[in-house]
Amino acid sequence: MGRGDLTNDEWARLAPHLPKSGGRGGRWSDHRTVINGILFRIRTGVPWRGLPNRFGSWKTAYERHRRWSADAGSTGGMVSVDSTSCRAHQHAAGAPCRTPRVPKRRSTPRQHRPDEGLGRSRGGLTSKIHLAGEGGLRPLALLITPGQWGDSPQLIPVLERIRVKRLGGGHPRTRPDHLGGDKAYSSRRNRRYLRRRQIKHTIPEPKDQRANRRRRRSRGGRPAGFDKERYKRRNEVERTINRLKHFRAVATRYGKRAYVFHGTVTVASLRLWLSP
Repeated sequence: MGRGDLTNDEWARLAPHLPKSGGRGGRWSDHRTVINGILFRIRTGVPWRGLPNRFGSWKTAYERHRRWSADAGSTGGMVSVDSTSCRAHQHAAGAPCRTPRVPKRRSTPRQHRPDEGLGRSRGGLTSKIHLAGEGGLRPLALLITPGQWGDSPQLIPVLERIRVKRLGGGHPRTRPDHLGGDKAYSSRRNRRYLRRRQIKHTIPEPKDQRANRRRRRSRGGRPAGFDKERYKRRNEVERTINRLKHFRAVATRYGKRAYVFHGTVTVASLRLWLSP
């Protein structure tokens, strides 16, 4: 077992959840070797062709990662949300367009359309990971968007991706008991959504929103509740993001396709769940 490979205990927890058939009646073999190769690539950020021979064919590791990425598609206690920007390597910017032809004049290059999760900022091409995490420093749900997209509009899509299997069976749990977020997530739309789903939340109200509410007097509604002690726990999602960015292929985006980068972040997240 090499450095960073799955331990026997981690493999025992993961193996029952892996597919046994590769389609058309064939069976996938050497899952553990291939997954260790995928983890090595995500941890170090080397090109797929640079995988050491001990992981077998680099094509097998790449194709299985790409295929599983395309298929990916108890929350009790405190869940926090936050986002982080990831610089896109120049190799991630060359994906050809899959959309119908459009007139020559366009404001956004075809390969940078929103569904590919690439945005241009002062620092170059970036992607943004929007993340919901639980108190144990493990991700619960994530979303990839262009780097310049705001945080507030992504709160609802991220929360609606939460699915946690119940130990006793039944429908997965999708509603956390309490949600924490910084003031970037403060909006009437988000607070209305959280109240409708009966999710208690600790999100500070920005000064401009507070002044606007007071100016409207009774029509502005009641002040948003805020628990300072609970808000201190918001650092948990920041620490979760920090752990994810220990993987070089997460800190820097190398994949051309958004779903492949999403799969990369998902694999890193699974590794955090498997770690003690």
